[in-house]
Amino acid sequence: MAGLHFLPQWMLSLSPKHGFIRETYFLGFLSLSLFTIFVPFLIEIIVPPLVYSEQSVVAVATYEGVINPVSSEYLHDAIEFAETEKALCLVFQLDTPGGLDTSMRSMIKDMTASQIPIVVFISPSGGRATSAGVFITLAAHIAAMAPGTTIGAAHPVAMGGAQMDEVMKEKVENDSVAYIHSIAEQRGRNVKWAEDAVRESVSATDTQAKELGIIDLVVPDLEQLLKELHGREIKMGAKTMTLATEHSVIRKFPMGWRLEVLKAISDPNIAYVLMTIGMIGLMAELYNPGAILPGIVGGISLILAFYSLQTLPVNYAGVFLVLLGMIFLVLEITVTSYGILAIGGVIAMILGSILLMNEEFPYYQISWTVILPMVTISVAFTFLVLKFGVKALRERTFTGSEGMVGQRGLAKTNLTPKGTIIIHGEMWNGMSEEPVEAGHPIEVTHIDGLTLHVKPASTKQGGT
Repeated sequence: MAGLHFLPQWMLSLSPKHGFIRETYFLGFLSLSLFTIFVPFLIEIIVPPLVYSEQSVVAVATYEGVINPVSSEYLHDAIEFAETEKALCLVFQLDTPGGLDTSMRSMIKDMTASQIPIVVFISPSGGRATSAGVFITLAAHIAAMAPGTTIGAAHPVAMGGAQMDEVMKEKVENDSVAYIHSIAEQRGRNVKWAEDAVRESVSATDTQAKELGIIDLVVPDLEQLLKELHGREIKMGAKTMTLATEHSVIRKFPMGWRLEVLKAISDPNIAYVLMTIGMIGLMAELYNPGAILPGIVGGISLILAFYSLQTLPVNYAGVFLVLLGMIFLVLEITVTSYGILAIGGVIAMILGSILLMNEEFPYYQISWTVILPMVTISVAFTFLVLKFGVKALRERTFTGSEGMVGQRGLAKTNLTPKGTIIIHGEMWNGMSEEPVEAGHPIEVTHIDGLTLHVKPASTKQGGT
């Protein structure tokens, strides 16, 4: 019992009388007491990480630019990412002037089929959602705008420079009105304003949109948006879910490098530069076969340009004018026109550049700071490269068997009519229709196998 002297007497009185049993009893009692004391501390240390790891997630994707196949693919990937992460919702921050109808409808289909709520947030301040952006915003489960943003002007226009007659205009307009009507009605938004946005191209500020029932929230930033979304009920098909986003973890979904590249080349200025470089490269290769590099660069540039142009409202009259201008520049080198073809080529390229993009889409127009340098480079490069190419074609060949024609030498033996000649220090079999004495200058007229046909040359020009 000496080892238990530190225990109170009341504990000793409760323990069994046998020494070994009593010590075991008290050691077990002590262990239980220590375990009881330290368990709360262990819980405090272990539980918080577990709670953090199971915090709710909100996925965020950001897109700024025109609506095209790139934006459609990006939203599709973002929705898949959000569903994989089991996010409460996907916040799609949008700033767009509009774009292609086909891409817009593809995006809306993905939003409608999404298993999680989609929140479209028009931001930052100064941003907009016009044309196709209106449809996408109205199709969201929750629509929000930042202060200083606008929405509207969704009237459909013809793409590719085509002009619609009145009947076709009415058909396209009615189709768009019916589509936006169904979207607004499904999400419980202002159907009348949505139809006016298509028919009359009306627009609204953030505060007006909130008052008119076009959107649900006006918030300055993403943090405030998540606070406002907390506790909001959203109808997902036949069921209703309540968002708990106040303390959610934000998982951003950036655009991959491949889509970034495709987005960059979808810019009308980049598309124009690629098309011009492509045409110059291929023409340089055609006029100077075997150069290889111009052909490779030109081919790659044209393929990229074709991808870019199919995402843009291209006016094909502009494309043909640019091509015609390049052809005029090439003809100027081979045809004597006293500069008329060159002037016509420059004018055609400038007019084609202006008409290349549909003028009804101001955000698709090509900048003059791009047009003028590219036309200048095209003219200079075409004259430089093609001039040397044509010159090389016209010059006499100095290599191979053809290069021997016109060369001068000496008759080593008498040519009556056959004999031996010397040209550039080399001996050849020679044949002359006129007798030639040994040592007399000769000139090659043509070649027959390994025999050089020659004629007497003037002694004033000397020989070799």
